[in-house]
Amino acid sequence: MPAFQIEGGHRLSGEITAQGAKNEALQVICATLLTSEPVTLTNLPDILDVNNLIDLLEALGVSITRSSVGSVTFKAAHIDLNYLDTEDFFRRCASLRGSVMLAGPLVARFGRAVVPKPGGDKIGRRRLDTHFEGIGRLGADYSYNAEQQRYEIHAEQLQGCYMLLDEASVTGTANILMTAVLARGTTTIYNAACEPYIQQLCKLLNNMGARISGIGSNLLTIEGVTSLHGCSEHRILPDMIEVGSFIGLAAMTGSKLRIRNAGVQHLGIIPQAFRRLGIQIQHEDDDLLIPAQESYTIESYMDGSILTLADAPWPGLTPDLLSVLLVVATKAKGSVLIHQKMFESRLFFVDKLIDMGAQIILCDPHRATVIGLGEQFHLRGARLSSPDIRAGIALLIAALSAEGISTIENIGQIDRGYEHIDHRLRALGAHIQRID
Repeated sequence: MPAFQIEGGHRLSGEITAQGAKNEALQVICATLLTSEPVTLTNLPDILDVNNLIDLLEALGVSITRSSVGSVTFKAAHIDLNYLDTEDFFRRCASLRGSVMLAGPLVARFGRAVVPKPGGDKIGRRRLDTHFEGIGRLGADYSYNAEQQRYEIHAEQLQGCYMLLDEASVTGTANILMTAVLARGTTTIYNAACEPYIQQLCKLLNNMGARISGIGSNLLTIEGVTSLHGCSEHRILPDMIEVGSFIGLAAMTGSKLRIRNAGVQHLGIIPQAFRRLGIQIQHEDDDLLIPAQESYTIESYMDGSILTLADAPWPGLTPDLLSVLLVVATKAKGSVLIHQKMFESRLFFVDKLIDMGAQIILCDPHRATVIGLGEQFHLRGARLSSPDIRAGIALLIAALSAEGISTIENIGQIDRGYEHIDHRLRALGAHIQRID
């Protein structure tokens, strides 16, 4: 199996461009199933999760045309619904969590969907009830076959309705949206996720002929239409999680980096979270400039109590960056409590950082206290394994700042979300090699 071998302790310099957003890409690729006409998506990241989803759609009968780097045209004119019952479909879906978002478009346009229990990151339970209960409220019948570990959905006629989601699930909101656009009547979704990815999906669907209002809020109204048409171009936003990862990389290695095309207006509270750890961030047009810092100090609250960084639904802090923020705090001066509320196993990678010398107390599965020792502290190289995409990039950042040699195994997890990361980091001066 491939691994990364990293010689840490080297400063980086130069500029790096943010890739297209993985989470948006998975949503809008699934949305191309809603029409028989061509839909062109640009700025698609060249990563495993996106490429595997494109291959899955091609196997389903979607015509795929790659016109240039990052630009793909999808035409779902001839879909083979029999493929849904094959072992190949089951195998592909079971390794790709984004495959769950095929359910909405398939049931909306064809009246039937089969979704094997999806795979992805090992970060604890990630229930799908919001997806299927929402689609069920629109008139679909659904069931779960525990023996075969697959969901089946059927619908004769979808009918719009009012629904209050039990959680502001991003993928759940996306699935329900893509179902509702072809339902009869009006659908109102309250407590909808409102991340930039959902806003982008709504914009694409409206460009395809849907009627969605309330975009950017947690109250979406969808007036159903009978059919959707194609879209000549939809450009995917820069990946905010990758931007945050590069901010953390610059801080941990004491490097001066420019992050180009960072999508500054869509970053929300992310820059503020890093600034609270003492990281300086400047922006010029749509670029972020991270100056080299010898040290940085964690803020305290006004009353002197220890800072807490906690995840929350948008516009709160994305849970996908807590792993990176935790690593960055190990080199800061001061202490911070990292509170991971949304996933129950995402902090279990901290034992690997402790092995590297980090001062961290894992209070419980959701909370970790990081005691930063400042510029006099250096992580030491270690043999590591990536449990999920975000912990993987956090460990990679830690290894690049550590003294000595580190090896990171199971890097397929990192490749799922970060485009050619070893090549791009070497261009900045990182000592990283992909080995067997």
